[in-house]
Amino acid sequence: MRKAIFHLLVFLFVAPAISQDATNPPTISEQKEQFKTLKVTSDQFYNGGNYRKSLETNIELLKIALKIDDAFYKQQGYRLLAYDYLAMSDTLMARENFTKSIRFANESENDTAKAYMYMDMANIYSTIEPSYKKAMDYHNKSVDQLRKINDSVNLAKAHFNTVLTAFENGKYKEGYAHLLRARKMEKFEPHPSFGVALDNLMGEYYYSKENYELAQKYLRKAAEVAEREKFSLELENAYFYLSECLYNLEEYQEAFLIKDKYEEHSIQNMENALYAENDETSARFAIEEYRKEVQAAELQNSLQAQIVENKSMLNNVLLIVSFCILFLLMVLYLAYRKRKELVAELRVKNTEYLMAKEETERLSKAKTNFFSTVSHELRTPLYGVIGLSTLLLEDKGLKSHEKDLKSLKFSADYLLALINDVLHLNKIDSKTVENDKAYFNIREQVKTIVSSFEYMRVQNSNTFHIDIDKDIPKLIRGNSVRLSQILMNLIGNACKFTEQGDIYVSAGLKEITSNKATISFAIRDTGIGIAEGKQNIIFDEFSQGNNLNYNYQGSGLGLPIVRKLLSLSNSEIHLESKLGEGSTFSFDLAYDILNKAYKKEPVHALDTQGLKDKRILIVEDNRINQTVTRKILEREGVVCTIAENGEIAVAVEREKEFDLILMDINMPVMNGLDATRGIRKNNKAIPILALTAVEIEEMRFSIYDSGMDDIIVKPYDITKFTQTILKHLHGRDSRSDISKLQAM
Repeated sequence: MRKAIFHLLVFLFVAPAISQDATNPPTISEQKEQFKTLKVTSDQFYNGGNYRKSLETNIELLKIALKIDDAFYKQQGYRLLAYDYLAMSDTLMARENFTKSIRFANESENDTAKAYMYMDMANIYSTIEPSYKKAMDYHNKSVDQLRKINDSVNLAKAHFNTVLTAFENGKYKEGYAHLLRARKMEKFEPHPSFGVALDNLMGEYYYSKENYELAQKYLRKAAEVAEREKFSLELENAYFYLSECLYNLEEYQEAFLIKDKYEEHSIQNMENALYAENDETSARFAIEEYRKEVQAAELQNSLQAQIVENKSMLNNVLLIVSFCILFLLMVLYLAYRKRKELVAELRVKNTEYLMAKEETERLSKAKTNFFSTVSHELRTPLYGVIGLSTLLLEDKGLKSHEKDLKSLKFSADYLLALINDVLHLNKIDSKTVENDKAYFNIREQVKTIVSSFEYMRVQNSNTFHIDIDKDIPKLIRGNSVRLSQILMNLIGNACKFTEQGDIYVSAGLKEITSNKATISFAIRDTGIGIAEGKQNIIFDEFSQGNNLNYNYQGSGLGLPIVRKLLSLSNSEIHLESKLGEGSTFSFDLAYDILNKAYKKEPVHALDTQGLKDKRILIVEDNRINQTVTRKILEREGVVCTIAENGEIAVAVEREKEFDLILMDINMPVMNGLDATRGIRKNNKAIPILALTAVEIEEMRFSIYDSGMDDIIVKPYDITKFTQTILKHLHGRDSRSDISKLQAM
């Protein structure tokens, strides 16, 4: 499935830079030239992804438009602001400015303004108020209008925007007609990113038609140009579909190489998005400042218009009778008083805003500290549970308890995923949640999930019924973790609100093709049900369908998480319920199915010989975490030394020689960052890996700035944990070999 990247194509005005004599006020003609020059600057910032600079430039641009007092220029100013706000995910301000832009477009009675208005309406119904039919209607209107006025450059972009909307909604046939038209007009848009995007879309279209040979030709062409021009987002799309095509063509070696490139760019793009999110709070304050500038400009424009009107009235009245002078002076005086009142009111509002800003910053800092503490306090004990359960699973003497230990580890893994979702609920809204796909057995998946609720089943005297359609393929490919999260929440709800009843978990084959299967899931219970008046609010965050006869209270996050996770998979939750008779939650999900092109990847045992006899210093204050980490390493022949805080670690490292150090971040006496700085004063070469349960985005810069080489987030996967250690041990050995050769 193509990554959803919405391209907001801004129509460009190209104008030469001009100079202005500061001693003379600019004429209308000069102001229009200033407008065009600023428009070029804002487009450069916008296309470069610097939306805050674009916003700042467009504020000045709108001020000039208000001075010109022309409906067409005002429409341009407001629509550019709207796209800046939309790019920064402020849909409320985007909607407000789009509304003003549309109003002035209608007032201008300009054919070009009308074409832009249709494109704006199409983008509104593609993003802010999703409606495929309305979006396509306005796309078609914009195409017709631009064709009417012979605007070839923007007509090519209008076709391109139409393709994006159609493809994002799976309407490949409808989008392909516009894609062909856009390619015919490619010469009118010289920027190389336009051609790369078109080749990517052609590749995606033929991929959807399973014409992998033709698809890969377009994708290779797109990747070549994107690599040269460093278009990272387009590279990610091109490598994703190219790897899938090669995989289906059974060219596995190259497919895996391309897949690695895709993952590299995907991770980089994801990190760039995360870095952008870290600036979100300050961006919001800056946006409020910019908004006040627009409001002040609008107010000033209104006052200037009133003054001009009064002066015009004065001139007319002076030509008629002299006694009207007194009346006019009175009017001017009243206008002056009104202006003073407005300025005074504006000062009060600014004071209130500054106070609110300071309070918001304080609350934001408190929220950040709270999330950091919660993340650490929840993940630290989970590390012990997951680590110990993994070690116990490998103990052959506990074979009789293998099923129970698997259920324990499954529940702990799910709890970790749930904690991450709750702490990052806003990331689900922004659609930055990873969508890792793998082949899995849906029957085993459902049975494992249901078995994890055995305690609740016995506690409430319920009976489980599992019904999996026999026609569903044995192996399907998709996001099994996301399915687990959805089912765990829905089954958990059914268990909580049902006593001495039945809970039915079913999966039926809704539709199947040569490579896709759509499965309908349903979770039905015979519990207390949900009143009709409350069925619309139970999917809101922190709300519940309260019942006076039932004593359960929870966080109210389960169903909102389910709805948002399904939205990420282009699906939705359906509810049928009657008070006192039970509830049924149902949804559909599409999965890839096993075909002849698939070959199960061989499982290669991790070569851990490189760990044998290595000396590793474990710096950790938590006793359980010390035990887990030491046991994992000692079973591979590692010689472990424990330091309970950073101060001890610095002293031990000076006395003994180690091959690698595992450094916890939060410790008493001396934390891991200060300890690393102390070690680096005497030893620049030893690999130091950070162990942290805190959100990695909050600590990444501080960790690397202190001198650490890598980060391992707790609780961690043992295989990835071992691989990370081996990577840095191998790197150190390589550096040692080079040093020896240089010394010879």
